[in-house]
Amino acid sequence: MAEKVYPMTAEGKEKLQKELKNLKLVKRPEVIERIKVARSFGDLSENSEYDAAKDEQSAVEQRIVQIEQMLKYAQVVDADSVDPNEVSIGKTVTYTEVGTDDPETYTIVGSDESDPLNGKISNDSPIAQALLGKKKGEKVTINTPGGTFDVTINEVKTLN
Repeated sequence: MAEKVYPMTAEGKEKLQKELKNLKLVKRPEVIERIKVARSFGDLSENSEYDAAKDEQSAVEQRIVQIEQMLKYAQVVDADSVDPNEVSIGKTVTYTEVGTDDPETYTIVGSDESDPLNGKISNDSPIAQALLGKKKGEKVTINTPGGTFDVTINEVKTLN
């Protein structure tokens, strides 16, 4: 069975590499030290500090495995290699919903990089899925859980 590919920007990959380094070199040792301190308190069966530290250790180790998997199968998308007017991961797209004058701008990024409140949407989102591969000037129908709407792509820009 083929492994999942994780499309991401170079910036997103770098961010994951930094997070992994921090988890391995800073967080993991901190949690191990907290476990040692909690053990020194005695009876582990009723030791909430120990339980909390073990839970945090589990979360840190799970995140390390997740990041390692993502980096192993990362597919860094070079937005510069795509037609400058075509929407792709790593590009910022501005569109206007048909019948309105309010443009919306989003940067399309890999799923782990998404931050909708800061204008970064996942390539897996309904909006990005509808826009990917389309070009400046095209009219696109976007199907979301909240309904369907038509937009016109006004601008496509490469990051940086």
